[in-house]
Amino acid sequence: MQSKKLVALFAAPLLVGALLPAPLAAKAAPQVYAKGMVSAADPRASEAGAAMLRMGGSATDAAIAVMLTLTLVEPGSSGIGGGGLFVEAGPDGKVSTIDGRETAPGAANDQWFVRDGKVMSYPDAVPGGTSVGVPGNIALAARAHRLHGRLPWAKLFGPAIKLARDGFQITPRFFSMLKNSSGSGAFISEGKALFYGADGQPLPIGTTVKNPALAATFQAVARGGARAFYSGANARGIVARVTTAPRNPEPMTLADVAGYRAKDRAPVCGTYRLYRICGMGPPSSGGTTVLATLKQLERFDLTALGKDNPVAWHLIAESMRLAYADRAKYSADADFVPVPVAGMIDPGYLAQRSALIDPGKTMASVSAGTPPGAEHLAIAEQQPGEERGTSHFSAIDRRGHAVSYTSTIESAFGSGLVVGGYYLNNELTDFDMNPVFDGKPANNRVQGGKRPRSSMSPSLVWSPDGKLRLAVGAAGGATIPAQVIRAIIGVIDWKLPAQDALGLPVVFAPGVDTVFVEKGSWLEGFTPQLQALGHTSIVPRVLPLKANAIEVVNGKPVGAADPRSEGQAISE
Repeated sequence: MQSKKLVALFAAPLLVGALLPAPLAAKAAPQVYAKGMVSAADPRASEAGAAMLRMGGSATDAAIAVMLTLTLVEPGSSGIGGGGLFVEAGPDGKVSTIDGRETAPGAANDQWFVRDGKVMSYPDAVPGGTSVGVPGNIALAARAHRLHGRLPWAKLFGPAIKLARDGFQITPRFFSMLKNSSGSGAFISEGKALFYGADGQPLPIGTTVKNPALAATFQAVARGGARAFYSGANARGIVARVTTAPRNPEPMTLADVAGYRAKDRAPVCGTYRLYRICGMGPPSSGGTTVLATLKQLERFDLTALGKDNPVAWHLIAESMRLAYADRAKYSADADFVPVPVAGMIDPGYLAQRSALIDPGKTMASVSAGTPPGAEHLAIAEQQPGEERGTSHFSAIDRRGHAVSYTSTIESAFGSGLVVGGYYLNNELTDFDMNPVFDGKPANNRVQGGKRPRSSMSPSLVWSPDGKLRLAVGAAGGATIPAQVIRAIIGVIDWKLPAQDALGLPVVFAPGVDTVFVEKGSWLEGFTPQLQALGHTSIVPRVLPLKANAIEVVNGKPVGAADPRSEGQAISE
């Protein structure tokens, strides 16, 4: 247990800061840059985005080209068979967000994952049709392009079509993903034919793979727009795969596919130490979880503590426990259930939650609070699930527009179903498969047309002078907010370059007593000190970490990519 002297050292000045009102971001002259920048989890996707910038395209054009290319070169993580969340801001700081999250078929209900009175296990639910939601990425891209694009729609498909037609090489990371997934029931024949040999083993590293079916899909959508994806042959292919899947076939109709719409959403914005931070609202839990965790930490001097002090990581874990507890209880699709977003990020409420955090000891237990607007909601608390098939990318163009975009198909290779050369998602397993908990309806239960709760946390950060400072996001399921929180603290509090901030280890405390620390990192070495602070369950774990960012330093975009990944940032 830390000494009383240590507690006193940090407690006194911090309480004063908690009483200060949250400031408004200062206005600044519009930002322009000599060159734009793209950061993505695969250098071939980054290059596709940078090519759009070189042609005079916008950050949105670049991000769409990245998303399309990742469908090909990182098919186990994201793509047009899944969905995404998109945050964009112009040089004036005005933010728009687009929800491209997948939707459940109209026939879905809260018994969707119940068989013979028992809730399906996650491994049983993933493969085949039960887990597939109507994909949203193409609709999202089309909406974003209408609002913020500069290049012709068809131009954005050029790099992905060329790679699909001419071939791309299997990288070490992709090979590892194939090897780890080879025994999975999610891998069905079309995927096996693309990436595995006759012996059932993944094709070797360096093998050139061509995907003519995906090239044809891209060409059709490039010519016909989003309509070519949500109607006609492609829509019929989606419906056929889902309804006749070799495992878990389920009803999905052409009307379900044709009726999909990407939605403009209100951004979730707040401040942290005079910095303005904006992210996604429901069905994402990312915006509220990131802001709540940071705001609860605002009264603690993390800069003075420093990254090498176990007390700093203890405080981060404690704040995360509180924020994740609220996330688990309240976050869901706000079109279907009331979500008290404003209350969850209310400074007064978060000051009350922050008061529960003690730098010298661990909270004995954690539960969701009652934010303003939630007083009469009878909702069950649930725990976060785990998805791994996600990718984040950021882009900034020379005119000062910035995009933070996270795309996903949920698990590795999604449902395993392939249509037109791309994998269909298994996003419906992001719903609470058990619709009732402690006799109350789960906020995030399955309903027809509903979008499952997401952990994706695409975020933009502005300095106190009103200038863009950081575009950041991550992949890795429920760890995503934790990764984004770590990156923002690294840049703001510990004054690290974004590249070094993304290299920091991660502590993950998802609203329960157990605290996960990144296995093999120097943070694991803090286990005795964290135990002394009362964290009795410290679990070293290989976490699914993969983040990308672009920061602005002295008026110049500087890219960053998680050193654990094959990601790369490329300037135009």
